Amino acid sequence: IWNLVFMQYEQMANGDRIDLPKPSIDTGMGLERVAAVLQGKHDNYDIDLMRALIEASADATNTDPDGPHNVSHRVVADHLRSTSFLIADGVLPSNAGRGNVLRRIMRRAMRHLHMIGTQDPVMYELVPALVRKMGGAFPELVRAQALIEETLKLEEHGFKTMLDRGLKMLDDATDGMDEGAILSGDVAFKLYDTYGFPLDLTADALKARKIGIDEDGFSTAMEEQKAKARAAWSGSGEAATEEVWFDIQDRDGATEFLGYETETAEGVVTALIKDGAEVKTASKGDDVAVVANQTTFFGESGGQQGDSGIIKTEGGAVIEITATQKKLGTLHVHLGKVVEGDVKVGDAAEFRVDHARRSSLRANHSATHLLHAVMRKHLGGHVTQKGSLVAKDRLRFDVSHPKPVTAAEAAIIEADVNRLIRENSEVSTRLMTPDEAIELGAMALFGEKYGDEVRVVSMGLPEANEHAYSLELCGGTHVKRTGDIGMFKIVSEGAVSSGVRRIEALTGDDAANYMAARENVLSTVASELKAAPEDVPARVKALQEERRRLEREVSDLRKKLATAGSGGASGDDAFKEVNGVKLALRALEGIPAKELKGMVDELRDQMGSGIVALVSDDNGKASIVVGLTDDLKDKFSAVDLVRIGVEKLGGKGGGGRPDMAQGGGSDPSQADAALAAIEAHVAG
Repeated sequence: IWNLVFMQYEQMANGDRIDLPKPSIDTGMGLERVAAVLQGKHDNYDIDLMRALIEASADATNTDPDGPHNVSHRVVADHLRSTSFLIADGVLPSNAGRGNVLRRIMRRAMRHLHMIGTQDPVMYELVPALVRKMGGAFPELVRAQALIEETLKLEEHGFKTMLDRGLKMLDDATDGMDEGAILSGDVAFKLYDTYGFPLDLTADALKARKIGIDEDGFSTAMEEQKAKARAAWSGSGEAATEEVWFDIQDRDGATEFLGYETETAEGVVTALIKDGAEVKTASKGDDVAVVANQTTFFGESGGQQGDSGIIKTEGGAVIEITATQKKLGTLHVHLGKVVEGDVKVGDAAEFRVDHARRSSLRANHSATHLLHAVMRKHLGGHVTQKGSLVAKDRLRFDVSHPKPVTAAEAAIIEADVNRLIRENSEVSTRLMTPDEAIELGAMALFGEKYGDEVRVVSMGLPEANEHAYSLELCGGTHVKRTGDIGMFKIVSEGAVSSGVRRIEALTGDDAANYMAARENVLSTVASELKAAPEDVPARVKALQEERRRLEREVSDLRKKLATAGSGGASGDDAFKEVNGVKLALRALEGIPAKELKGMVDELRDQMGSGIVALVSDDNGKASIVVGLTDDLKDKFSAVDLVRIGVEKLGGKGGGGRPDMAQGGGSDPSQADAALAAIEAHVAG
């Protein structure tokens, strides 16, 4: 039923074995093995849990669960379970860290689905079967189901595209290789690094052809890449700088943050850093970083920018703080310049935050919480925060969403956020354990690390349940009531990466000023159009239609002028004959290059047989097009003729077909010379 592992010794590098202080036994008795015993099964994959997922995989792929692809169905079932739990825990696929582990697990299952023969994403369709089987015991699966399905669907779609490109590259790299040959480790690593091909996928693809892989070469290439990354990191200077903060933290401990309740407080300067090193004193004019035992200044974190303000010491020194950062998660580091006196380590000081900046930051941060809740309501539960910027003058919010947010959706979202602002509900915060917060229904931000105690921020009146409209774990600063935000205005929406959209918005005075500026533009346009503001769209549409009509008329007139001879002659009088060949040579003014070909075609049709050369001066640039009728292609080439003209126009080259070619130059004043050169060539 299980393997018993008796752990008794620690084996040293030289082979010696030392008795462990507490020998132990590992039974390897997991959930699946217990279930197998209770259900009378001899295979973990035959238990009810795994069998349900295996049959779901077989149904989705229209194959036999116990047929030739039975191993693939087992891989899919096992990896579906692990990936779903990882995503529910906040891990999303990426190219580094735990996200990379998730991506590799997902892609192994997806590779087996590809081996079965699926053409479209399938794995996401299996999530409901998993939720039905395990959602009762693990409610986080139910809560995250929409996100799991969206993530799997997007990842499998991208993987299939990658698979096609990677297999083509692999085929090219192994073209001509015989059985027993070895694929270069560099090539295998390139497949991994560029296309996300794990080494086992490359090995499987080559197995049928009996081609091996230089795994040592692959490992060498991997280590070289890691070494370059390490060198780049250490070369950035971050390691030396961070060492200072470690020393300060070890010596003085964490900074206590008082800024949730007040913007002014007393503290003691515990460290001063100048030019990357600790100093005891900083004087007027010095750029300095200040650390204190406690502060009202919020340190930049969680997407919210840090506070600015003033630090005044008892000795009369004044430090203007322009930014506050959080180092090592516990130190609030005030960055600024000493503008009066000398500041010394140990000085008592008053820490006064810039109220206007703090107010704007709080409004923008609280607005992101409302925006998050509203987007989940209107776009779906799969919407989760992927990043944010809370600045003084704007907010930026990135969310998981597979397609653009339409203008209609954005309007609904904006209106709902403003409705919540007008409710003017209280914004409350509570401290509790992470487990208590999640049980209450608070949203934790994926990728964030939380300690033993977290702040839960709630805002907005309840709708369908007893909880607030927005309930999130957050360490940032917020308004007292939603009405303090003032107003909310979305100014842009766009893509950040595959499956991630970005909303940029304004609040308060910035939103009001933005709206006023747009209204001013509308009023100006309406005045110029001599129309009421509400009539501007119809008036603009009418003007666009009128412009298109006029452009067509102008184009027609240009063609008539170009195809007429000097003095408005038409027919044979519009052409000259040189060496038995009809010529239509025209120097034109202000004709766009794109219209010349159409004019050449019209002139050729009028001539029946002959050569057309048109040169146009379009905003100081010369354009030339030469065309000839089919009966003359054996005697002349439009390409040769256009190059003769281009040379005179101060250009180079020119090209096209034997019957139609074009080029350009920088000197339109030589149009007559270019046409004369073409005529001379035809004359022989």
